[in-house]
Amino acid sequence: MDHFRQISTFVEVVARGSLSAAARAEGIAPAMIGRRLDALESRLGVKLLQRTTRKLALTDEGAAFLEDCQRILAELEEAESAVSERSARATGHLLVSAPAGFGRQHVAPLVPSFVLEHRDVTVNLNLNDRVVDVIGEGVDVAIRIAALSDSSLVGVKLADNHRVVVAAPSYLKRHGTPHTLDELARHNCLAISSEGSQRGWAFQENGRVVTLKVGGNMVCNDGAVLHEWALAGRGLAWRSMWEVGPEIAAGRLVPVLEQYAAPGNDIHAVFAQRRHLPLRIRAFVDFLRHTYSQPDYWRNSTGS
Repeated sequence: MDHFRQISTFVEVVARGSLSAAARAEGIAPAMIGRRLDALESRLGVKLLQRTTRKLALTDEGAAFLEDCQRILAELEEAESAVSERSARATGHLLVSAPAGFGRQHVAPLVPSFVLEHRDVTVNLNLNDRVVDVIGEGVDVAIRIAALSDSSLVGVKLADNHRVVVAAPSYLKRHGTPHTLDELARHNCLAISSEGSQRGWAFQENGRVVTLKVGGNMVCNDGAVLHEWALAGRGLAWRSMWEVGPEIAAGRLVPVLEQYAAPGNDIHAVFAQRRHLPLRIRAFVDFLRHTYSQPDYWRNSTGS
């Protein structure tokens, strides 16, 4: 029990930003919170938090441990809720945020089936490519395709994903297939632009992630347009597997430079930390995770 209390205190302190705020939430003295953290660090033999009178900062070991603790606490709460609410029904309104392209293809088509299964739940799906403030904007569930870093949120991995460089067979026939990152300079790369600046392409080389500024004769701020240009044989595009998987399976697009694919683009559902997570949120996250885990989903889904 002491071990569990220490872990939950550690997560609460990070989420609230200070020992005093965590103490107020629990109704105990800040000194008690400090003793729990000291005992946890002593038991583990590592420093988890750098503490001063003005701020807290996670150490590298603390950041890694926090992610594990959040997952463990979320799974424990989910298990307890599943037992106590097995006969309960999900009810209420659900505000869901998702990136526009992914949301159109892989969230919106699933919402009708979800509300058919949970008839007392209504869903508002907000498709937007900006990173929403989950807590400030009252979002129940946000879908994010990236490595997670916000310690005030709980993240549940929904599916694996990575980005690949793809091209149509017709383009590769005309211009050849690149085999190294240096060869990208000789190809027409279809890049995405954001607020007037071009985003780089991220790769993993020699054990580290490198970002390259590629060149080409067409850029666009809409990934779906880059997808269509690539299908038309206009150049190389750096796209997510969730978007181009069906075309790769059908041979309409060919992946290249796969040995350089960088990690960190998995698909997550994130939501605010809550002591009692509403059943409608758990049900929706479980629905997505179950659907995405089906063996043929990513190969066959086209979003239509």
